[in-house]
Amino acid sequence: MAPLEIPQELLPADGRFGAGPSRISPAQLQHLLAHADILGTSHRQAPVKDLVARVQGMLADFFSLPGGYEVVLGNGGSTAFWDVSAASLARTRSAHLSFGEFGSKCVSAHSTPWLESPDVVSSDPGTRGALSAIAGVDLYAWPHNETSTGVSAPVRRVAGADSDALMVVDATSAAGGIYCDVRESDVYYFAPQKNFASDGGLWFALMSPAAIARAAEIADTDRYIPDFLSLTQAIDNSRLHQTLNTPALTTLLLMEAQLEWMLSIGGLTATAAHCAASSAVLYDWADSRSDVTAFVRDPDHRSPVVVTLDIDEAIDATAITSVLRANGIVDTEPYRKLGRNQIRVATFAGVPHSAVEKLISSLDYVLENL
Repeated sequence: MAPLEIPQELLPADGRFGAGPSRISPAQLQHLLAHADILGTSHRQAPVKDLVARVQGMLADFFSLPGGYEVVLGNGGSTAFWDVSAASLARTRSAHLSFGEFGSKCVSAHSTPWLESPDVVSSDPGTRGALSAIAGVDLYAWPHNETSTGVSAPVRRVAGADSDALMVVDATSAAGGIYCDVRESDVYYFAPQKNFASDGGLWFALMSPAAIARAAEIADTDRYIPDFLSLTQAIDNSRLHQTLNTPALTTLLLMEAQLEWMLSIGGLTATAAHCAASSAVLYDWADSRSDVTAFVRDPDHRSPVVVTLDIDEAIDATAITSVLRANGIVDTEPYRKLGRNQIRVATFAGVPHSAVEKLISSLDYVLENL
């Protein structure tokens, strides 16, 4: 059987809708080429340190960083920061909201010999629970958004928590695409390959004075902390606009270009509104069809940056994503471990509304002609 061909006029100009890494724009690539002389140079010298400082400054502006907060960065991605937080931020016991892959892996990272067993609020895929204050817990951790399920959670301090308890939020797929007040967290950390349309290799953390003090407190104990997981080392290096080891310069340059664009269109308020509008188009489309359903049933829990849509069991979602891929629309497959008959679409800041509208036209065509 000949593969189904989607008419050209229905196809988006750029068919990348992956939940990460996300699409990189031509303007970012031009920026990278324009600054290619930085690549292959020492990360301890002024050109690279100036680049790091520019990115730190733009992140501070973008998130309206409160006084005393610092932009800290380090080697590795968000997955590395789970271990950093267990080694350098959790004093005795942590509590976690787990409603997807990243949340559960953060729990695993905090299940260590030097910490008490974490308290965990788990929920079925497509739903989320809520954290409550627990005496003796000194760190509360949860994802702002789960890329695996398309569920998001608010960034809000846990009411009644111990006065020195830290709020640590994994913002990898949310940062830059979902509005938040950074003051509601002590550590808001992310890797830049989602809304910031960059590559991997680095983590960034917006840290409060309390979190910085906690890192110093734990570093002064006899706890063994490898240099790679030492938050105090990352803080000290970040104040010098550098990282412990060689940073990913391509990642920084692509991120710089994306931040320039995001700030130029109005910053976090504008990008969050853009993502919310794009995802709403997809959720409304699913509501209009009998064979497509939003996986996350509660609208208040639905992600504005990663849309997961269940397909009627009579239709093979794999056939849909295969046809889309054959026609240049890629990475709409669901999260592999979820094992559902669904599609997943990223509506990050760099995905235009027009692309989402074209995707819907293509989906309508495929569903009608399979």
